[in-house]
Amino acid sequence: MSDGGELRAWISDQPLDPAEVEKAVLGPEHGAVVVFTGMVRNHDGGQAVSTLEYSAHPEAEKFLRRVCAEVAESSGLPVAAVHRIGPLAIGDLAIAVAVAAPHRAEAFTTCATLVDRIKHEVPIWKRQLFADGLSEWVNACG
Repeated sequence: MSDGGELRAWISDQPLDPAEVEKAVLGPEHGAVVVFTGMVRNHDGGQAVSTLEYSAHPEAEKFLRRVCAEVAESSGLPVAAVHRIGPLAIGDLAIAVAVAAPHRAEAFTTCATLVDRIKHEVPIWKRQLFADGLSEWVNACG
């Protein structure tokens, strides 16, 4: 990994900049960098969404770092990820993930694996607020 091999995985309550995760994985040996961003959309399940709120377990960053370390170790590729918490508006970035590889196929595959693992293993919960005033917790049980 670039920057002396430091693992870049963190939780933030500030707006995300995908360039930060991209920069963390860049290296002259890589011909492909895949950056994934997940943003708040204005609908879910046929309902209009007005905003989202993300909450995290106090050790969520530890879980995120573990997942990133395991994916980096198993793939042999540099990875980086940041997940936002707090209130987010439509269009705000909730997550940014980057993977670099010599070739695009392994970068795409590893990035998809990393995003899936973060979604399923890192204790961050999403509360959707709907335009009609109702709300629901998503993935609140794991």
